[in-house]
Amino acid sequence: MDPSGRLELNECGQLSSMATDMIPSVLKRTFIVIFGAGTLLVGACFVPAFAQQTDLTKADALDVRRDAVVEAIERVMPSVVNVEGSADVDPNSVDDRLMAEFFGWRLQQVQEAVVSRGSGVVIDEEGYVLTNVHVVDGVKRVFVKFNDGSDPIEAERVALNAAKDVALLRLKSPGRKFPAVKFAKDDDLLLGETVIALGNPFGYAGSVSRGILSSRARRGPNEDRSRGELDTLDWIQTDAAINPGNSGGPLINLRGDLIGINVATLRPQMGAQGIGFAIPIKRVNQALAEVLSGESVGRFWFGARLKAATRPLTIQAVQPGSPAEKAGLKAGDVIAAIQGDPPSGIIEFNRALVKAGDSKDIPLSVRRGGNLKELRLRLVDEADFFNNEYLSARAGFKVAPVRGGGFVIQSVDANGPAAAAGLKRGHLIRGLDRTEFPDVVALARYLFSRPKGETVELGVLFDQRTALGVVRQAGIVALKLR
Repeated sequence: MDPSGRLELNECGQLSSMATDMIPSVLKRTFIVIFGAGTLLVGACFVPAFAQQTDLTKADALDVRRDAVVEAIERVMPSVVNVEGSADVDPNSVDDRLMAEFFGWRLQQVQEAVVSRGSGVVIDEEGYVLTNVHVVDGVKRVFVKFNDGSDPIEAERVALNAAKDVALLRLKSPGRKFPAVKFAKDDDLLLGETVIALGNPFGYAGSVSRGILSSRARRGPNEDRSRGELDTLDWIQTDAAINPGNSGGPLINLRGDLIGINVATLRPQMGAQGIGFAIPIKRVNQALAEVLSGESVGRFWFGARLKAATRPLTIQAVQPGSPAEKAGLKAGDVIAAIQGDPPSGIIEFNRALVKAGDSKDIPLSVRRGGNLKELRLRLVDEADFFNNEYLSARAGFKVAPVRGGGFVIQSVDANGPAAAAGLKRGHLIRGLDRTEFPDVVALARYLFSRPKGETVELGVLFDQRTALGVVRQAGIVALKLR
């Protein structure tokens, strides 16, 4: 102790032996407990441990801030995108149009503008992006922007599952590979585990919020009835902040695995705080299976349906006379490999089929009853089978698409079902069984799904002569398929 009464430190920054002798033993032990855990012995001196960590080349490994949360975000953020939908917007009001009609005022031109914003996540390196249906439904064009500052990329809507609010997009950038998120296993959820929501709330790109998994199976809100009957069963509840613009973005665990797609939050007006919802990965898998595992892939006819959300991929049903049946596929077969490689999921399986096309046989390995069987599949261009010849064979008419929707009957077989139902050349078919079809392929494919002898209902428009002239009338015509 110096003359002023202060304790002296030696050259190592420690209290001198004289000073330590003056500290009561109890305080001395306390001093050692507090400081001992954070000191390092170097020669005869104790120095703080953090003072020894001066090697900047090891900074990342030793940085205490780099925890599991940070690492999970760094893995997934390159896959997170901003999704924008644009549509034609008419800036003219009703009054403007009246003034233009009666007084010749000039109207402003209709302009394309962003009408919807949300988030998404890349789930396949070929550029497949997952988002919500309500983010991209009803828009003219969809653009996707990554958080790396690159230019937006236009995307096409591959499939929409409105009931589950899951939409699949494909980026229009052939040949480019994109970072993709990894799916968690179905139901691999721990109540109370840390979860992270990523996205673009209110347009703030690359935002992150953290919370816990509050519930593994919650029936979420369906306040917006304009979106129809939304399947809200088994939604994930979390207190991670989910705001407008987060819709379609990923909810991940500390491994960086995708456990859900952010979809909704309870409104603050309801007194809710920290109650957000995400569609669990199990439901996402089911939605993808429903829209991707059908009998058609791209423009090709496959003829087999895969079971929803099963791993490994399993055949649920096979259409009679289809390429799948001709290849020898049967319900219950497990797809072990396609062209020698095991498919990781439905998207990869579909991509392999589309890539192979109808120009060559596709080797398939399937497991059936414990045995491995080698099959060869040859796809068929849908237009080569589902066409006017097929319509004539089943319904007795041939049609041509009409601008604005529907089909006009071009010819009627004299002794076919259409003639027996009273259909004639020139009649306009608006739909079948109260369903509209975009083209001849879709119409023929629907008839293919109906059995022989079944009666279908056609919505028909036809011209009828009256005393006042020709009047167009609508009606329902019953037609028995052959």
